[in-house]
Amino acid sequence: MTRPTGTAVLDPRPRQYPDRVTLLRRSDRGAATAPQSTDLDGICAWLLGDAVRDDDLLTLLESLLWRMVAAGLPVDRATVHIGTLHPELAGFYWIWNRDDALIDELKVDLSGLDTARYRRSPLKRVIDSGETFRARTGDAPLANRYPLLADLAAEGYREYMAFPMGARSRYYNTATIATKRDGGFDDDQVANCTKVIDILALHVERQIALRIAHNVLHTYLGATAGQRVFDGTIRRGAGESIRAVIWVSDLRGFSDRADRLSGTDVLAVLNAYFEAMAAAVIAHGGEILKFIGDGLLAVFPIAADDDGREAAAASLAAAREALAAVARLNASPSPPLDAVDGWQPLRSGIALHLGDVFFGNVGAPERLDFTVIGRAVNEASRVESLTKTLGRQILVTADVARRLDDPLEAMGEHELRGFSGRAALYAPHPESPPA
Repeated sequence: MTRPTGTAVLDPRPRQYPDRVTLLRRSDRGAATAPQSTDLDGICAWLLGDAVRDDDLLTLLESLLWRMVAAGLPVDRATVHIGTLHPELAGFYWIWNRDDALIDELKVDLSGLDTARYRRSPLKRVIDSGETFRARTGDAPLANRYPLLADLAAEGYREYMAFPMGARSRYYNTATIATKRDGGFDDDQVANCTKVIDILALHVERQIALRIAHNVLHTYLGATAGQRVFDGTIRRGAGESIRAVIWVSDLRGFSDRADRLSGTDVLAVLNAYFEAMAAAVIAHGGEILKFIGDGLLAVFPIAADDDGREAAAASLAAAREALAAVARLNASPSPPLDAVDGWQPLRSGIALHLGDVFFGNVGAPERLDFTVIGRAVNEASRVESLTKTLGRQILVTADVARRLDDPLEAMGEHELRGFSGRAALYAPHPESPPA
C-alpha cells in the first residue's frame, strides 16, 4: 500500500539514507502494479494513455518500473531526481529496488548540495551538463572518481546509467537505472530504456510544474490559503466568511533599529524574529497570512460546530511559545545575529481577538491578494497598539478570554481608535512561561 506523508517520522528500514535526506512516503505494492507480461509498445501506450490520469509520481513510477521488468528489461534499481523552487529544499527523488520491492519518495535539504557525496556523484555531472552518463561499476578509475559506483558494485550491480530529463533553466532532472545482469545492459536494452525515459520526462515536467506551483503558493500564502488558490479559488471576491481567533503582532522599536542598522542587518533581525514567531503559530495550528513590515497577521480558524475554545487555547499557547522563543533569541543569538551589534532586545506585542472575517481574494483584477478582512481584523490591530500603553506583551479581548481556562488579569475597558464603545481587555497571568 502507499503510505502518505504524516507528522510521524517514517522508519526507512531496510534502507538507510544520508543526513539531509528525509523519507516522505513509501509504497510496497510490488509487481502487482503491472501486468504479468508486456512489451515496449505496451509500456509506451500506457505512458501516453492511462498513466496520464495518475497525478502521483510515486505510484506512477512504481507501475512503470514493474512494467519494464515484465517487458524483460533488466532494471534492478532506478531513481528519479527533480529540482524544485523552494527556500529550503533542493528537490525530491524516488528510489526503487527490485530486490526489496519498495519505492520511496524522499526530499533533499538545500544544504545537501554542498556535501562531498553530492559533488562526487554522477548525478551532479548529469544535472549540470545534460549529458548521459554510463559506466560499468567495476571500472576502478571511475569508481575512484564516483564513489557511488563502488557502492553499487559491492551490492552486485554491474552497470549504471543516468539520463537527463528536460532542462529547467540551466539544470536537468535525472533518471537513473542500474542492473545486476552479467555484462550489463546491451545496446537494444539501452535504446528501449531511453525511449521509455523520454516519455516519462513529460510526466516529470508536469509533476514539477504542479509541485512548484504548490510550493510557491504554500510558501507565500500559507498552507490553507495556498491550497485554496491551487484548487481554483482565484477570482476577485471569491472566498468565504469564517470565524476565527485573529492574531496581530508587532515588533517594538523597529523604526529605530531600521535607522541604526544596515539593510542586511535589519533583514537578519527580521528573519530571526519572524522565524521564532511563525514557528509557534504554525506549531499550534495557526495560519499565517501576512508579514507586514515588522508585523504579523495570522488566524486560528474555528469550525462551524465548535465553540472556539480550542482555537483560543491554541492561540494563547502559540503566543506564549513565541515570546519564549524571542527571549531565547535575545539571550543566545545564532549566526548571523551574533555578529550584529545594537539589535537587542527584541520585544513584541501580541493581540488575540475573536470575530468573523472574510477569507478570500481581494484587490485589483491584475493583482490579487488572499487575506482576511473585516471589522474584527481592524479591532485586533487596535488592541495590539495598546500592548505598549498597558505594558503587556499579550492582550486578549473578552470573546477570547471567556473561552480560556488560563488565569487572566483584567486590564479594564479601553477605547479602540476608530470604533465606538469600549473593549474589555485581559492579559494572561503569568504572561510568559520560563524560557
